[in-house]
Amino acid sequence: MLYDLLIAPFAEFAFMRRALVASLALAVGCGPVGVFLVLRRMSLVGDAMSHAVLPGAALGFVVAGLSLFWMSLGGFLAGLLVALLSGLVARLTTLREDASFAAFYLISLATGVLLVSTHGSNIDLMHVLFGTILAVDDAGLLLVATISSATLVVLALVYRPLIIECFDPGFLAAAGARGGFYHALFMVLVVMNLVAGFQALGTLMAVGMMMLPATAARFWAREVWPLCAIAVGIAFGSGAVGLLVSYHANLPSGPAIVLTAGVAYVASVLFGSNDSLLARRTPRVHLRA
Repeated sequence: MLYDLLIAPFAEFAFMRRALVASLALAVGCGPVGVFLVLRRMSLVGDAMSHAVLPGAALGFVVAGLSLFWMSLGGFLAGLLVALLSGLVARLTTLREDASFAAFYLISLATGVLLVSTHGSNIDLMHVLFGTILAVDDAGLLLVATISSATLVVLALVYRPLIIECFDPGFLAAAGARGGFYHALFMVLVVMNLVAGFQALGTLMAVGMMMLPATAARFWAREVWPLCAIAVGIAFGSGAVGLLVSYHANLPSGPAIVLTAGVAYVASVLFGSNDSLLARRTPRVHLRA
């Protein structure tokens, strides 16, 4: 019974195994990036950037159809352009960066939907918006794994200055370090991982794998590396459970994965060991014998 429920879908179908590996690769990259977005109070920026990828991916679709290379390249360039323009507007005007991100992501979302809908079918539009993780091929899997691996390497190299830039950018500037460089490098990682997520979950769902596990991890740990590890675990668990739910209940896989991550978030808010509703109601022992 348990074998049929938990193991058989992955043992019998190659597309389920590829989807599971894709979920693991996405979790490894998106989990830590989501944690740093939360630490930097940029959670909603992740959502804006996920939509910013859409017009570039749509242009790639117009040029070459459902081409992995062109849609990924277009999405990456469009995401970088929106990040650059938003930062530029925030620096040159009195508008805050989050407001400029919101403006550009709405423009990007409308432009992308218009391009896909006028040059393709409703099925193409649904593919771009919501993804098809069950249709991930070897090339897509290699792209996701490469981006996740590069993300871990870059985060390991800039971990200390990135942490300082999160909590005390003034100190980093006083020490002569280039805080703007680390901010820009981090935004590149965000765009890269959203491009990877878009290949599997679509532009609307990709940010769910990034932000929901990261916010859920906040209720289980306080230090950065444990937060990252827990976020990766929750993301991968959500991917595996979501795939099983979609298989047995005949539901779309992308929304099932994100909703599973949402259930994990709600459970963490209620029962997490760190500052959850249950932890707040549990008396703390201040003195020990």
